Amino acid sequence: MARVRSVWRCNECGHQHAKWAGQCEGCSAWNSVAEEPAGDRVVRGGGMVATAAAPIRLREVEGARLERWSSGLPELDFVLGGGLVPGSMTLIGGEPGIGKSTLLLQAAARLEAGGRTVLYASGEESPEQLRLRADRIGEESGGVQVIGETRLEAILRATHAVGASVLILDSIQTVYTEALESAPGNVGQVRECAGMLMRHAKESGVAVIVVGHVTKGGSIAGPRTLEHIVDTVLYFEGETTLDYRLLRATKNRFGSVDELGVFTMTERGLIPVANPSAVFLAARTTGTPGSAVTALMEGTRPVLVEVQALAAPSGYGTPQRVATGIDPKRLAVLLAVLERRGGTSFAGLDVFVQVTAGVRLNEPGADLAVAAALLSSAHNRATPADAMYLGELGLGGEVRPIGGVERRLAEAARLGFHQAFGSARSKVTVAGIRHRGLEHVDQLVRTLAA
Repeated sequence: MARVRSVWRCNECGHQHAKWAGQCEGCSAWNSVAEEPAGDRVVRGGGMVATAAAPIRLREVEGARLERWSSGLPELDFVLGGGLVPGSMTLIGGEPGIGKSTLLLQAAARLEAGGRTVLYASGEESPEQLRLRADRIGEESGGVQVIGETRLEAILRATHAVGASVLILDSIQTVYTEALESAPGNVGQVRECAGMLMRHAKESGVAVIVVGHVTKGGSIAGPRTLEHIVDTVLYFEGETTLDYRLLRATKNRFGSVDELGVFTMTERGLIPVANPSAVFLAARTTGTPGSAVTALMEGTRPVLVEVQALAAPSGYGTPQRVATGIDPKRLAVLLAVLERRGGTSFAGLDVFVQVTAGVRLNEPGADLAVAAALLSSAHNRATPADAMYLGELGLGGEVRPIGGVERRLAEAARLGFHQAFGSARSKVTVAGIRHRGLEHVDQLVRTLAA
């Protein structure tokens, strides 16, 4: 029996190797080179020679109005930049069971109700399983066209046959093209299928939404080129034990990135949350030491979150440092600054810090809130109930200004906060908020320890 010829390709960057290697020569990633069959490629376009496009000057290109279709879910439209763009390709990733299929089935039902023909192609679930989910969440999705298929060519033919304007594919790792001999989910298959879907979207004007599996590290599985091919990359996040789900855009060719959409998972499906700040602070109790509130800028939206800290005497030789929702290295830096510049010792204390509602602090503007929560717990004195904290801490203990202060303070004033601690160099005034400027972290120490 003839041996099938194989190639060795990197799962991260797609670089091809002559043989197996522990480290990729293209991107230097370790243990990312895997073997895949080298299938025969078919000639695109049915063997016909495509006509090369002639170059044109940019000023001669006619401007076109960007059309958008509403998905019927306001938070999804917000993250997309206003809705689905015809001819675009969107990739959405997330942990198993987080609610990706539920979100897309709800969007499909509402797009269909809005006059858009939707084809929901699932390689993981049968049409009967999709019907059970639709009945469970109570969406009027009876008009949505569904197909249980893994051959991409068959899915594209079905899309053309029903005249679909939106194609939802769940998921990219389960489909394969007959142009390659390798198995579904292989690096070559994922790359080729994504390329074919992108060409189909651009040529036909169909809006394509693709679900992608994620790795243990939280990134979308498959070659990194998958995220480069698509127009928009969304991540659906959240703890499965909590009711809240967060939808983020990390790439968007038709809108801004880092926008945040918030949903509540219920037995009737996902419900958009119009005011995330009020939801995140709903369970907050005032008068308890170790709690501080800050405002994050998620794209263009300010979101208020609570930071909780607990500093307790250590029962072991080496104190513990446990961080949830914040980079542990950043926590170590803040503890060193508070000890060296603020005169508060945490050497004999176990320190636990968490951000409520599963939110992650990815910007330095939350440093002051983390420091306030730590100091509040260490001195066993509660922070003012109507105060919030905005500022970055430098290694010298200085409190540095951050961007978007006015929008953050306006959101805080709307939710009933009356004072804000921040950098003294932030010359921003918002009605109803008293800004208390700080030059150095020792001023914060004196305020909370008094």
